[in-house]
Formats: sequence, structure tokens, C-alpha cells
Amino acid sequence: MSTLARHARAEWGPLFSTVRGALAARRWRAVPMTLAAVCLTALFQYVQNQSWGYQFVQNIGCVRAEDPLWLALLRTPLSLFVPALDLPVWGALVQILLVFGIAEICLGRWHTLLIGYVATLAGTLYARVGIAWGPGNPLGLPASDAQVVDTGPSAAVVGLAVFVCWRYRAYFTAALVTALMVVEVLVKNNLAGKEHLAAIAAVLVLCVLPAARHRDGGTRSDGRGSEGEGEGPGVKPPIQS
Repeated sequence: MSTLARHARAEWGPLFSTVRGALAARRWRAVPMTLAAVCLTALFQYVQNQSWGYQFVQNIGCVRAEDPLWLALLRTPLSLFVPALDLPVWGALVQILLVFGIAEICLGRWHTLLIGYVATLAGTLYARVGIAWGPGNPLGLPASDAQVVDTGPSAAVVGLAVFVCWRYRAYFTAALVTALMVVEVLVKNNLAGKEHLAAIAAVLVLCVLPAARHRDGGTRSDGRGSEGEGEGPGVKPPIQS
């Protein structure tokens, strides 16, 4: 086996085996939430392109930074499934089918939804902070971005991709996705690109929290164990000179 093949197997082997095994055993029944998300996104695309449905979709699933915060939070769950009007809908559908499908198999449907919404919400909240910072700040945004319609699955897709890669130790792929998002911001410094970075930052926090809690728990457990061994009932502490 060549060096490249060994690296590829080490990087993607466990992830590929998990996905292949689930699809072989259950086929499309392995990803019911993903299929529902694809259908919902396609439905929103159809409705918002009708004269009678455009405003309806705007009212239930379109977020702008200029909106009241409570309204933005209320619309955020459905905003994930409203494809951007200026991008081809097939791109959103493919992203959901591939990334959501892999995540649903590897993480479960509820964890997939939770992480997807955390990533989307991080981008939505960042837009408000970035506008408050202003264009003079490297992470800031111009005031005009407050009127930009902020919808689509891209932030959730990026966040889920990084989380799944981290969980399955495909660290090079996770770093590559992050690097591509940085390049996106450098080449096209817009709201969407910076929201993707905010989504990745939020997901990385979710990645490292369990490890940090595990280390803290292990330290506390070791500490209690040492005390129990040295100062248990009927055992005198050692004499120190």
C-alpha cells in the first residue's frame, strides 16, 4: 500500500466504514432526517419563487441583522432550510444530502440538528456583533450588512463537517475545511464567509469541551483517590520531619 493510500485510510477509514455499514444495512432508512431536510428545502425553494409564497417564506424563515433579536431567534430554525435566492438551489440540496446524511449516521439525528443549529445561530449572532464592531475592525462588518437576508444551510454544513471530522479524527480534513473558509473570507470579504468562521469557532468549542471536562474529572478523581489512600479510616498520615 502506498504512503498516500495509508494516509487516506488513516484519515477517512473509520468514517467511511461507519457510513458504508449504515447505508448497506438500512439504505435510505439510515438518514430519514436528512431526506426530510432535503424535501423541506426544495419545498421552500418552490414556494419562495411563487408570487403568492415569497412574502410567506420571508416572514417565517428569513433573518436579517436589523430584525429584533427575538424575531431573528424565532426564524433561525427554519432559516436553515430556506435556500439563498442568489445561489443555485441544487448546491444547497447536495450539501444537505451529503453532509447532513453523513452526520446523521455518525452522530445521530438529534445531535446533527443540535450542532447544525448551534453553527447557524453562531453565524446569526455574529452578524449583529460584527456590525456593532464596524468595518474598521478586522472581524467587523459594514452597516449595510444589517439588511442582507441571511438564510441557507451553509453555516450548518460547515460546522457539521468540522465536527464529524474532529469526532472521527480526520484532523487534516477538518483543518482543510477551516483553511478554505479563511481563504473565502480573504478572497471575498462578505457576511457569509465570516459567518462560516463564526460557525466553525462555535463548533470547535463543542469539540474541545468534552475533552476538557474529562481531564478535569480525571484530575479530581485522582485527587480524591490519593486522599482516600493516605487518610482513610484508621490510617495515620506519614510523619514528616
